[in-house]
Amino acid sequence: MMDLCFTGVGVCTVVKIRILNRMNYLLGAFKPACNVLITFNDGKNRKQVPFKKENGQTVTVPLFQSQENIAGKITIEPMQGKKIDHNGVKVELLGQIEMYFDRGNFYDFTSLVRELDVPGEIYERKTYAFEFSTVEMPYETYNGVNVRLRYVLKVTINRGYAGSIVEYQDFVVRNYSPPPQINNSIKMEVGIEDCLHIEFEYNKSKYHLKDVIIGKIYFLLVRIKIKNMDLEIRRRESTGSGTNTHVETETLAKFELMDGAPVRGESIPIRLFLSPYELTPTHRNINNKFSVKYFLNLVLVDEEDRRYFKQQEITMYRLQEETS
Repeated sequence: MMDLCFTGVGVCTVVKIRILNRMNYLLGAFKPACNVLITFNDGKNRKQVPFKKENGQTVTVPLFQSQENIAGKITIEPMQGKKIDHNGVKVELLGQIEMYFDRGNFYDFTSLVRELDVPGEIYERKTYAFEFSTVEMPYETYNGVNVRLRYVLKVTINRGYAGSIVEYQDFVVRNYSPPPQINNSIKMEVGIEDCLHIEFEYNKSKYHLKDVIIGKIYFLLVRIKIKNMDLEIRRRESTGSGTNTHVETETLAKFELMDGAPVRGESIPIRLFLSPYELTPTHRNINNKFSVKYFLNLVLVDEEDRRYFKQQEITMYRLQEETS
């Protein structure tokens, strides 16, 4: 190799040029054939909310709710000097559930499609209008520990053997509920026989995401030395079914109710604001894939660090926000 470079500099130069040309050709082969831009007609005026992508990056995307029209434009612009031969262009609106233990497999519960173009060629920038009217989007966007539910616009430029070009645009769906007509309080008595007897009461059993939990705890019998008492908000996410059920429990908030020993007849007030915490509505058996439930967990710790607790399920819902 050294003899070749020393005695034939011209030959080495030609070899280097050929290698560089081949590298440039290979790099060019992996460049996208076009740019695809998806925009919403009311994107400038519509509320934008944070959305966490698969790579962990947080972006802002438009917010919709069920029964709304989703309309916009798709612009396809070939790279300079290139044309796109295609077998058709389409846009899909998809509602999907993905289990993280089965990553890459999406379960579509909503699937709508609009054909935008017949087979042909695209030489220059081309824009297509699309609209999906009064779209039924029954479930909210959700990003959990083991599952996510998402809505996405998917644009496909079908190129057969050349490899289709696909572009995605996520958006968020939130659905609102009116205040429940019946919202009973929670009142229970719990304890350990001849040692501890307490009564706790919460003002209601259904709360909106910005609500306040108000209640009281009464000590009817205290024969053990209580050191402190906390109230926790827990979220339980269940995915799968049968033997393949996965359950994850998160403690989202911990609120100290008491520090020190209570006495018989003492009453401890509860006032816990929910707005600082990242809560979602309660989700029950979403498309037979997952559920999300919330619990208030009352925890007492004695001087020997033994823990006593009582858990009570509550229902969370999203109340329509007031617009000023």
